[in-house]
Amino acid sequence: MSVTTSYPHIRIDDEGAARLGRTRYKVLHLAGEHYHYGWTAEELLRQHPDLRPEEVYATLAFFYDHFDELVAQMHAQENELAALRPQPTLSRAELLRRRKGVA
Repeated sequence: MSVTTSYPHIRIDDEGAARLGRTRYKVLHLAGEHYHYGWTAEELLRQHPDLRPEEVYATLAFFYDHFDELVAQMHAQENELAALRPQPTLSRAELLRRRKGVA
């Protein structure tokens, strides 16, 4: 038996990202706030007063129905951002100089 789930408040944009209706919000953004910060639906509504309850609950339903895929996307984005941050390259002499407090 196959069950097809529809999300009336979620659309897939031209780039394949799930979006909340015609808003600027990607499902991944709101799901990230829920996943990383532990924000409940009520907190999401408080933080985003332009959203309606049915939109937030649809987002959370979509998130949990696609949990593994969306969490993997979140981690991939985190890794991409980490790769863009400049990594310090200090010599051993510079580290020792800083440790001694020499300017």
